[in-house]
Amino acid sequence: MRAAFLTLGCKVNFYETEKMMEQFRQRGFEIVDFKERADVYIINTCTVTNMADRKSRQMIHRAKKKNPQSFVAAVGCYVESGGDALLEDPAIDAAFSNRDKLTVAEQVVQRLGLTESSTHVELERGILSQDRTRSFLKIQDGCNQFCSYCIIPYVRGGGRLVSTPPGEVVSQVRELAAAGYKEVVLTGIHLSSYGVESSDAREFVRAKGEPLLAVVREAARVEGIRRIRLGSLEPRIVSEEFLGGLAQIDEACPHFHLSLQSGCDTVLQRMNRHYTAVEYKEKVDMLRRYFQEPAVTTDVIVGFPGETEDEFQRTRAFLRDIRLADMHVFKYSPRTGTPAAVMAEQISPELKSLRSDLLISDAEEYRREYGERFIGQTEQVLFEETTVENGETYLYGHTGRYVKVGVPLPEAQEKGYQENEIYEVRIGKILSK
Repeated sequence: MRAAFLTLGCKVNFYETEKMMEQFRQRGFEIVDFKERADVYIINTCTVTNMADRKSRQMIHRAKKKNPQSFVAAVGCYVESGGDALLEDPAIDAAFSNRDKLTVAEQVVQRLGLTESSTHVELERGILSQDRTRSFLKIQDGCNQFCSYCIIPYVRGGGRLVSTPPGEVVSQVRELAAAGYKEVVLTGIHLSSYGVESSDAREFVRAKGEPLLAVVREAARVEGIRRIRLGSLEPRIVSEEFLGGLAQIDEACPHFHLSLQSGCDTVLQRMNRHYTAVEYKEKVDMLRRYFQEPAVTTDVIVGFPGETEDEFQRTRAFLRDIRLADMHVFKYSPRTGTPAAVMAEQISPELKSLRSDLLISDAEEYRREYGERFIGQTEQVLFEETTVENGETYLYGHTGRYVKVGVPLPEAQEKGYQENEIYEVRIGKILSK
């Protein structure tokens, strides 16, 4: 039988999809592209925004339309938020929660009345598909921060934190190195809480990032691993102790996604974020002291309930002042069950779009400005695959700062550059995002 998968949302979802794919492979399924006709479709959903909900529904219906006789399963966060009502949708044959992801294949096989072709194994290991040059490795799950706009703590364990033991992380990294990966990205729902299983949301701050630092240090010692990249970090984990240790690890990439959400203190308070704009800037400055030209990226939400024009302009001015390497801009989307969803003074869609467009334009400026700093410099590039841009074919890859670099294919071939290898490259062209 043929099984196809589609992943929406965060890097953790992509990691978990790969684990589900492996479950199906073990049971004799042929894994095909989602665009192809399949017997089973698995849609790993997202519910962070209304747009994510709509996309999840669209993909579910697209799968059923492609093959009306197929078995279509919705999996993940949208299932958690939508509840039993999802099963009223005739396009959905089954719905599985985040907790069910380790047993999806087993349950699908049972529902289809098929014979198990292998013994079920709870896959906590996740070597990703062999056509990739980097692997995402989930080492933490759950979040207990309960930001007022976010549904994730409710659909990812109700605030419960779980971390993969350090020894198991290192074991998985060894497997990835043996499979030929040069770069590993450590991810989690709230990665900064790695190794801190306390119900106290402030505990990870008191830990000063030591558990995460320790596991990075051990993973970097695995032979064959050239890069360790961290997923999204909580600003409060950034400390002298954490950065001082990280800066001593050559394999640690100078690339940090530090979630902001707003550059205005009054909005941050309504969001239940636990820092001020000044404190955030201090963390960015600290990163820039410990690392040369680090790529600091962020998330920003526009149109949060009650966001005045002055508050928005404060955020925009703050972002212009700190000039990060890139920004991901989101229009606030009410999530049923969160405090923000019932706040007064909800912002109109038109105003959200206007503010979003302004910040996206700013982000393009900052991204271009940051990339151009490296033209004429020599950087280590992990080449990934060929791509066509403006009618020209390039071998492209990324630097440790995740700047996308392209070398014209004839030149790359002449110099002997190969995919999944790292080379010293003099930067002459920065490819678009």
